[in-house]
Amino acid sequence: MKTTVYGYPKIGENRELKKVVESYWKGEITKSQLLEKAQEINLNRVKKVLEAGIDIVPSNDFSLYDFVLDTATMFNVIPERFKKIEDSLDLYFAMARGSDDAIACEMTKWFDTNYHYVVPELAGDIKLVKNRPLESYKKIKENLSLETKPVIVGPFTFVYLSKVYRRQEGSILMEMVKAPESEKFEYFLDYFADLYNQVLRQLQDEGVKVVQLDEPAFVLDLSDKEVDLALRTYQKAVEGIDKLDVIVQTYYESLSSYEKLINLPVKGIGLDFVSNTENFENIKRYGFPKDKLLVAGVVSGRDPWKTDLKQAAEFIKSLFDYIPQENIILSNASPLFHLPVSLKPEVGHLSEDLINLLSFADERLEELKLLKQHFTEGIDLPDQNLQNIRDRYKNEEVRKLVSFYKNQEVGRKTPFKERYKKQMDILKLPLFPTTTIGSFPQTQEVRKVRADYKAGRITEKEYKEFIKSQIANVIKLQEELDLDVLVHGEFERTDMVEFFGEKLEGFAFTKNGWVQSYGTRCVRPPIIYGDVSRPNPMTLEEITYAQSLTNRPVKGMLTGPVTILNWSFYRKDIPKEDIAYQIALALRQEVIDLEKAGIKIIQIDEPAFREGLPLKKSKQEHYLNWAVNAFKLSHDTVKDETQIHTHMCYSEFNEIIEYIYKMDADVISIEASRSKGEILGAFEKFNYDHGIGIGVYDIHSPRVPREEEIEEIVRRALRYIDKNLIWINPDCGLKTRDWDETVKSLKNMVSVAKKLREELK
Repeated sequence: MKTTVYGYPKIGENRELKKVVESYWKGEITKSQLLEKAQEINLNRVKKVLEAGIDIVPSNDFSLYDFVLDTATMFNVIPERFKKIEDSLDLYFAMARGSDDAIACEMTKWFDTNYHYVVPELAGDIKLVKNRPLESYKKIKENLSLETKPVIVGPFTFVYLSKVYRRQEGSILMEMVKAPESEKFEYFLDYFADLYNQVLRQLQDEGVKVVQLDEPAFVLDLSDKEVDLALRTYQKAVEGIDKLDVIVQTYYESLSSYEKLINLPVKGIGLDFVSNTENFENIKRYGFPKDKLLVAGVVSGRDPWKTDLKQAAEFIKSLFDYIPQENIILSNASPLFHLPVSLKPEVGHLSEDLINLLSFADERLEELKLLKQHFTEGIDLPDQNLQNIRDRYKNEEVRKLVSFYKNQEVGRKTPFKERYKKQMDILKLPLFPTTTIGSFPQTQEVRKVRADYKAGRITEKEYKEFIKSQIANVIKLQEELDLDVLVHGEFERTDMVEFFGEKLEGFAFTKNGWVQSYGTRCVRPPIIYGDVSRPNPMTLEEITYAQSLTNRPVKGMLTGPVTILNWSFYRKDIPKEDIAYQIALALRQEVIDLEKAGIKIIQIDEPAFREGLPLKKSKQEHYLNWAVNAFKLSHDTVKDETQIHTHMCYSEFNEIIEYIYKMDADVISIEASRSKGEILGAFEKFNYDHGIGIGVYDIHSPRVPREEEIEEIVRRALRYIDKNLIWINPDCGLKTRDWDETVKSLKNMVSVAKKLREELK
């Protein structure tokens, strides 16, 4: 029995990768300094995995920005708009972030996680130009004299998640290669099978012993044809590969068409035994090939709760009835980059009880080592008493309240059209109202003052006066820009989930628990360790102050219950829907207070609504029903005249549009820039007759959008949506941008709204 891991965090123990990459973007360090420091960060990761006693150490699982983008550039998948950029590193970052002349590649969620990947655009002269796995393998061998296991996104998943161009009504649009009407899926699978074969042959020629191809797309609901194409792709990809062990790794759910895909022509298959029970049920039903290795995912890569080692050992022992012990490799069940690096900085910061419940990436390595030693050396596993600790955090009153509302019909009673007319009569907004999503740039000064307050270097009074000054400045700026609906800027908020979690009972926050969200963007997910409740108002002071400064409406800004849940590390021993209802009831109290204070528009953001959708269709309806109800429960007390907004970003809407409609928000704002308005196609086939805020420019890119780009997106929206229902806004919050580009971008946005207003009034 051996151990391996995959997806170990890339960011460094103290987010060193973020700091060095952003220094390069600012011109503070050279390209060679960036690459030198990045290699140092990577080698330190590898050393840590090696020193933890892991038998098979991965390579090529490090990235300067995104591993899918790494794979795309490896195969020369470069959109035409970037081809004139000569420097390979600048081209790489331009694809991720955009340039003065080119919109960045689309970015979307990686399966049902909060990690965002850069979507490949399949076009042009696709060929192997850089064998990244081979380069990584050689560098680590040269520096550490270590044989490693290169890890690559598999050919099926890479093609499945890519997009291709198609023409429609004179415009060029993007669609998934896997789109139902696309005839290119089979073609590109066949094409990339040859390219992957080249990669594998070069690895084999170098003497590499084992390689891992990540195929999380194999857990999706695949058709018989797709399964057959997957088998054919691998027959071609591994042709002539007889000295290199190929492991296909699956995760996040159970393997689709187990009885077929288990016979892929590879040496081993990785299965997730943490997120589901179906994989083991399939082993019991269909068996497991005697000539294959099983990479058994027995410790979680997605949640931070300590593994019950005795329970895990019992499960591993049950595998021996079907698979020889020597054919089992113990591993994490999904990539470890969903977890913070180490629990060590939290000792003394979090309570001892909570520390005893937690396990981050480094601790997962230790768990795997202990499980292996239990079977190979006979060591005893510790008594952990995990449930006893969890039981200390119960709030029976909250649980009774949730039980009551789960059995009630929730939501607003008056139909949308009646509500919306009342709202717009009161608000007196023009055609194509302009607004932003919520946050404005958080400068170094803002972050420093907030840090000084938390550290006790300034008083609460000084801190609040500073925040008020920032709010006053941004209200004045928005009036000067002539935005129609204003926001207070969120200068008091570090993160849209953390801010609320800090004010709710049942949440804990790490000191250094950073997790990569995309590129250099890292977040610290709250830990929901107990039942959730709201002891005091959370946003009232800042919102009402902002509203007192202007006659224009200022939105109350809340993060929705489903997003707070999905972007937190939540309890696994409590039904997920129950936690969502607990958060919804806490937010409900806040909504009541905001309305009483005269706030006429309340935005309850749900960017993670789609993200939580189960990967298996059989499990989706249950999730969608309770997610919709949790959102509605958070505000169903408001009067008809109070307008409820929500915001969603980077979601594939088509399959869930009917449930988004059931959310019954008065206005929903959506991303429509990186995807070039593609998301609006969902409204072509569905008569969405509620308000829609079109995200007309990409805030994840530093470029300023041209007016014609913004106008093109709005005009596309007008094909499907009543002009009286369209709002115009950026695609997300502006917190990460600087002031100069923000002001220029918003000026262009308002200018387009006014132009169309005059034309179409």
